[in-house]
Amino acid sequence: MKLIHLSDLHIGKRVNEFSMIEDQKYILNQILEIIRKEEPDAVLIAGDIYDKSVPSAEAVEVFDDFLVSLAEAELPVFLISGNHDSAERLSFGGRILEKSRIHVSPVYHGETAPVTLRDSWGPVRVFMLPFVKPSQVRAFFPDREIETYTDAVAAAVESMDVDEKERNVLITHQFVTGSVRCESEELSVGGTDNVDAGVFEAFDYVALGHLHGPQSAGKETVRYCGSPLKYSFSEVRHQKSVTVLELREKGQVTVKTRPLTPRRDLEEIRGNYMEVTDRSFYETLDTDRYFHIILTDEEDIPDAVGKLRSIYPNLMRLSYDNRRTRGERAPGELRPAGQKKSPLDLFSDLYRMQNNRELSPRQAEFMKTLIEEIWEEG
Repeated sequence: MKLIHLSDLHIGKRVNEFSMIEDQKYILNQILEIIRKEEPDAVLIAGDIYDKSVPSAEAVEVFDDFLVSLAEAELPVFLISGNHDSAERLSFGGRILEKSRIHVSPVYHGETAPVTLRDSWGPVRVFMLPFVKPSQVRAFFPDREIETYTDAVAAAVESMDVDEKERNVLITHQFVTGSVRCESEELSVGGTDNVDAGVFEAFDYVALGHLHGPQSAGKETVRYCGSPLKYSFSEVRHQKSVTVLELREKGQVTVKTRPLTPRRDLEEIRGNYMEVTDRSFYETLDTDRYFHIILTDEEDIPDAVGKLRSIYPNLMRLSYDNRRTRGERAPGELRPAGQKKSPLDLFSDLYRMQNNRELSPRQAEFMKTLIEEIWEEG
C-alpha cells in the first residue's frame, strides 16, 4: 500500500508580513501533480492545515480546492488538527465528508477508532490522534497520572485497539524528543511538550506533523515529512519534499521523498550596502526571491529597506551584523558615562531591527507600562 504523507501546510500564513497564499496555491498544485504520478492509495495530512485557529475565507477556499481535487481523484484522505488549528472548526462536517472518503479526526474524546484500508497483503488500520495536551487527555483517564505530554500520548495510544499482528499507521501532531526545531514553529518553555518516541512502538509507520524540517524521529518509520514551504529563514537550507511510503507485508516499510520546488525560494545574503547594491554582486542572483539581507555596515543606512527593494523587490527582512549589534567594543574602548540604554530603548532597537520600522506611540506606551510592572514585581 502506497501512502502520501503531508503536514504543516499553514495555509494563510504571512512571513515577515508577506502573504504566502499564492506560494501555497502553487505548491499545492505541485503536490497534486506528484500525487497523480505516484498513484497512492491514500493521503495523510498530519495537522496544522491552517496557520490560525480562525483561518481567513481565502485560506479556507484554498484548502477546499485542494480537498476537492483529492476527492475527484477518489483518494481516501486522512487529516488531523495541529496546534495551530481549531479541532472543532476543522472537524465540522466530518461525518458528511466521510461519504467522499475524507476522514477528519474529531475533537479528542478519549477514544480513537481506526479506519481500515485493504490491499493484497491484507488490512492496514489508520489511527488519527490530533494535537493533544495533558489537560485534555487527563479528563478521560481520571485514574491515571498524566502530567507530561509523554504521559498523555501514551494514555491515548494505549487506549487504542491496536492489533500488533496487523499493519498499523498512526497520524499525530506532537514534538518527539530529539527532533530538530526551527524558528517558524511554536516553542514551549523548557521542552515541556516533548514526547518519547517509545510510545509509538506498536505502529508500523507514524506520520508526524509539527516540525517543519523533514526528518526521522528515532527510526525511519517515525517521521516528520516537514512543511511544503519554507516559513522562516532558519529553513533556508531545507529541501522541502513530499514523503511517499509503501507498506508491504507486516514489517516491510520503505520511505522515499519527492522534492518540491517553490514559486519563490528564500535566500540570505550579506555584505555592506555598497557591495549588495553593486550590479556585479546581484546580476547572477534571482532577485525575485524572498531575501534576508544582512548588512555589515557599522552605521545604519537611511531608508535601507526602500532603497534595497528597488533591486530586491521581495526583501522580507533586513538586519545588521556589526560591532554594535554584537555588543562588541573596540579594544580599550570604554562606554561613556550615562550612555547605558533603558529597557524600553533596547526593546525599541530590537523591534526596529526585526520589523524595519519604529514602535508606534501606542506600542511604546504599552511596553513602557509592561516594563514598569515587571520591574515592580522583581
